[in-house]
Amino acid sequence: MATTTKHIFVTGGVASSLGKGLTASSLGNLLRARGLRVTMQKLDPYL
Repeated sequence: MATTTKHIFVTGGVASSLGKGLTASSLGNLLRARGLRVTMQKLDPYL
């Protein structure tokens, strides 16, 4: 059975202390608890 890849993007504004990392980590742990395979990747596109 073929699996489909789904992407979840957690974005935020210019403030670095909004808890984006904590939110993404918690969401990843919840999805893993449901039996899904989760891969996290952080991207900082600063100019």
